[in-house]
Amino acid sequence: MTIINVFEAKTTLSQLLARVSRGEEIVIGKHGQPIAVLVPYKKKTGKRRLGGLRGTFKMSPDFDDYVSPDFLLGKSTK
Repeated sequence: MTIINVFEAKTTLSQLLARVSRGEEIVIGKHGQPIAVLVPYKKKTGKRRLGGLRGTFKMSPDFDDYVSPDFLLGKSTK
C-alpha cells in the first residue's frame, strides 16, 4: 500500500482521479499515517424494496394507546 501525502495529493489531484477512475484505490496520508482513501464511485444499481426491515423488530400492541393531551395540543412538557 502506497501512501500519498496530502501536499502531493493536492498538487496531483487530476492524475489521482484518473487513476481512481481506472479502478485503483489511492491512500492519502499525513506524516506517513493513512487518513483517507480515494475509491471509484459506484452507482447503486438495484431498486429499493419497500418493507426491507419487516420482521426485524416488534412493537407492543399498546404502544400508542395513551397520547398526552399536551402532545396533541403541541404544548411543551418542560
